[in-house]
Amino acid sequence: MVFAGSLRANSASCAKQLRSSHTRALHTTAPRPSQSLGTQIAARLASPRQFSTSLVIPARSSPLLSSPRWSGNNKPTPPAPSEPENDAAESSSKSVKLDGADDESPAGSSAQSSPPPSSSSGGDSSDGSDPPPPSPQPTPTPSSIAKQSVPEVYPQVLALPIARRPLFPGFYKAVVVRNPAVVAAIKEMMKRGQPYLGAFLLKDEHTDSDVITDINSVHPVGVFAQITSVFAANSGTGDDKEEGLTAVLYPHRRIKITELIKAGEHTSTAKVQEEPQTVTPPPTPTEGDVAKIPQGPVQTSFLHKHSISIVQVDNLVTQPYNKDDQYIRAFMSEIVSVFKDIAQLNPLFRDQITNFSINQVASNVFDEPDKLADFAAAVSSGEVGELQDVLESLIVDDRLRKALLVLKKELINAQLQSKLSRDVDSKIAKRQREYYLMEQLKGIKKELGMESDGKDKLIEKFKERAASLKMPEGVRKVFDEELNKLMGLEPAASEANVTRNYLEWLTQIPWGQHTPENYSITHAQKVLDEDHYGLKDVKDRILEFLAVGKLRGTVQGKIICLVGPPGVGKTSIGKSIARALNRQFFRFSVGGLTDVAEIKGHRRTYVGALPGKIIQALKRVGTENPLVLIDEVDKIGRGINGDPASALLEMLDPEQNNGFLDHYMDVPVDLSRVLFVCTANNLDTIPAPLLDRMEVLEVSGYVSEEKCVIAEKYLGPQAKEASGLKDTDIVLEPSTVDVLIKYYCRESGVRNLKKHIDKIYRKAALKLILDLGESVFPEPVPPASTSAPAPSSSADPQPKTVESQEPPANEPNEVKSEENTSNESSDRKTVTTQERQPLQIPDDIHVRITPENLKDYVGPPVYHKDRMYVAPPPPGVSTGLGYLGNGSGAVMPVEATSMPGKGGLQLTGKLGEVIRESAQIGLSWVKAHAYELGITKTPEEQFLTDRDIHVHMPEGSIGKEGPSAGTAILSAFVSLFTKTKIHPDIAMTGEISLVGQVLPVGGLKEKILAAHRAGIKTILAPAANRADIEENVPESVKTGIRFVYVEDVREVLHEVFRGQDIVERWKDTLSL
Repeated sequence: MVFAGSLRANSASCAKQLRSSHTRALHTTAPRPSQSLGTQIAARLASPRQFSTSLVIPARSSPLLSSPRWSGNNKPTPPAPSEPENDAAESSSKSVKLDGADDESPAGSSAQSSPPPSSSSGGDSSDGSDPPPPSPQPTPTPSSIAKQSVPEVYPQVLALPIARRPLFPGFYKAVVVRNPAVVAAIKEMMKRGQPYLGAFLLKDEHTDSDVITDINSVHPVGVFAQITSVFAANSGTGDDKEEGLTAVLYPHRRIKITELIKAGEHTSTAKVQEEPQTVTPPPTPTEGDVAKIPQGPVQTSFLHKHSISIVQVDNLVTQPYNKDDQYIRAFMSEIVSVFKDIAQLNPLFRDQITNFSINQVASNVFDEPDKLADFAAAVSSGEVGELQDVLESLIVDDRLRKALLVLKKELINAQLQSKLSRDVDSKIAKRQREYYLMEQLKGIKKELGMESDGKDKLIEKFKERAASLKMPEGVRKVFDEELNKLMGLEPAASEANVTRNYLEWLTQIPWGQHTPENYSITHAQKVLDEDHYGLKDVKDRILEFLAVGKLRGTVQGKIICLVGPPGVGKTSIGKSIARALNRQFFRFSVGGLTDVAEIKGHRRTYVGALPGKIIQALKRVGTENPLVLIDEVDKIGRGINGDPASALLEMLDPEQNNGFLDHYMDVPVDLSRVLFVCTANNLDTIPAPLLDRMEVLEVSGYVSEEKCVIAEKYLGPQAKEASGLKDTDIVLEPSTVDVLIKYYCRESGVRNLKKHIDKIYRKAALKLILDLGESVFPEPVPPASTSAPAPSSSADPQPKTVESQEPPANEPNEVKSEENTSNESSDRKTVTTQERQPLQIPDDIHVRITPENLKDYVGPPVYHKDRMYVAPPPPGVSTGLGYLGNGSGAVMPVEATSMPGKGGLQLTGKLGEVIRESAQIGLSWVKAHAYELGITKTPEEQFLTDRDIHVHMPEGSIGKEGPSAGTAILSAFVSLFTKTKIHPDIAMTGEISLVGQVLPVGGLKEKILAAHRAGIKTILAPAANRADIEENVPESVKTGIRFVYVEDVREVLHEVFRGQDIVERWKDTLSL
């Protein structure tokens, strides 16, 4: 390593740079030299050439005692020859002089001379702490600097605790002292000419103090430091005293505490500079802040009168070493190499190395390995513990090793920072480069006429779209305004994106475009028969609807609502209507919808705003006269974002939808040509204003015969083809379908029947493969692996692979087959675009699915029997007919019994509120007519005063609700009290009033179907339902059933108990 002071050509520039450091802030680590000098110094670090100091620069003469005191056997680097007097004068005006105003101080002359070297440094001397041998020195002349010695033995010193970082010999450090006692002691020390103290690192890095109250609170090893200059840290306003003192310390050697002679009083805290130590002293403050310290006698007893910490110390001497030792030189070479690497990454380190080179007085850095280690630790930002270990190391190779560790961490940190900086710079540069190239490319294409501006092209596209549309006048005006706005906006502006999206929607609505409609009744009838079997009433109503449209030329103003249980084909009917009319079809569901914006759209001010569903439908279908199916309209919700059901009114009302205003479009859209078809399962939950605008068509369901035909014509072939058995001789016999309908699928719809038929064919396909084996149905050859080259093909030239996401087998870790192990080793899966072809099934396969083997395909029957009582039941049991929630009917027995009690009525069987009221009405009517019924002997006799009545309807897990069980409950009461049995072949339905009238009920088609399935011979129904039964119930269902229409419960009782003895008495008391 070479030193900057060895080059004459650079001496003047170095001096100027170092002089400029006096004007910088105190806490800066080192002045930054010019780039050329730093590069030179870094380059010289690895150079084997050695130079020696040969310049002697004259300086002002001064008395011996007033000159700076230096220790060691090395001479300070002389200052630059240019303007020495001015530099000295400037320095003296800004720093505190140790001995006089006209003398050079270490702080003032640090730019011109090297700092005092550490007394523990080795070199050729085995004991660095001994004072240098006396040598004849001439009297100071203007051409030389007198040296002032630092006491080698200083047993008692003021102990100043240092926080966050230890100090190292030979490197300046600025500290701030707040404790008034310590401040006063330092000032007095400066006055007496004894500016020496001991600096020791606090063990707790979060504590900051100016005094030591416990010897264990600091590390025992510290440094013996000289105060080179002091000045006020914070000056008060007016006559206020200064709050603290900033002292610049120059450590000379290592010391160790042996005894705490006097513990200080902890009255204040000290704030210590956190920056690493510097080679050059920090710049001094302005002239007004400098404390003038006169000379004083040499003694330390005066310190005891201050409330400070005083410790007994011993000097620590670096153990002797051989500078030519192989390990020491290797460590030093590595440290120099790491310095060079860090200097290339961190400019701050480059400045520190430059200053260290300038102030180094040895001819070669390898002559002072201990000082190199201290320099490495002083300028690095390592951990406090690691830095203290370097300070406490007295063995040179151990100190070098620890310093190298700290420096290596600094290098890693610098490399990481450099990498992050490069990554960010590269990304920014790449984006800038792409931007400039794209702009140049646009300009070139525009000049060559290859491509016009993007905005111009977009505007031209909107104009072409608008020209092909038949926009209303108001919409055309809005379009022109928005287009002009887009022309004046920059493409990168956010408003331009909003306007462009609005114009996209405005030009994609099919203004004036519609499909020609087909009102042919023959065609419509053919389409409806192809898609649906049965549903005669629904088909007739649709044909009537189309006939009116054929005569009027339009079907405007009609909203159809298809109501029925699930699975009866409501959605498919809507599709059939669209096919019959040759209209586009669009379906959306409003089940659970709670946001009005789904119907009316969002405001354009919102991010991601979209029009409502109907505008999206018009864009999708491309015509203004589609058929829009609104599914599950009875399940529409209502939330905090409004009531969507109310928003549907404007969209569906024929009087309003010719000017439907969407929030996003904000222009009137004509929806009068749209045919709306709604579907629902229940009318009760549809809001009354919305239901009032609909024309309701009830789709009640299918009878068994209709289900059998549907299964044969539609469901069976579809399931057979979906299971891959299209051309296979697999027959599902009609008797099997009949059993499937009676004992597995009693719902009104055919969705559950379709599921069971699909299950039958899937099971048949599985049995087919299991019986014939894999030899008849082999797996196709997989694509060739990447190792074997496949023949060239235009469709898939070479198989591709993707990363395998196959889950591991659910097996214990210790049980693994070889196959699983091989599968785990391959972490790639082959992918292909080739479609797999269906396999050919042999022609000799014949499968028959009969009622006998149906259980093997779909399991045991769900419904075991149609009625509970085949033989005559005991008194108190009647048979009623009910309508279940799934759209099917059921035969429901009603059981009644009595027990001792207080005349109460108990109801069980998961009965609803209405059916409970029917039981109360029936019991009240029986009590009121007990004498006429023959239950009591006189009209005044009390009845049921000591008996409780219990009514139960079996299958308690199924909820039962409705008024249609009134006649059955009343008949059960009469049977119980008269002890007369009711024949099980008689079933009844109808609501009763308190005076005994029988009122009409609904669901008769399903109820009669259930009675037909159960073998009921006689059905009692309300007379008001006679027309409904004769018109809507198929003759095939009514075959074998005698219908009795009644208007009063007396007629019910005479019919139910026909042939019994009690009826003869009723002829007199309970006449019809």
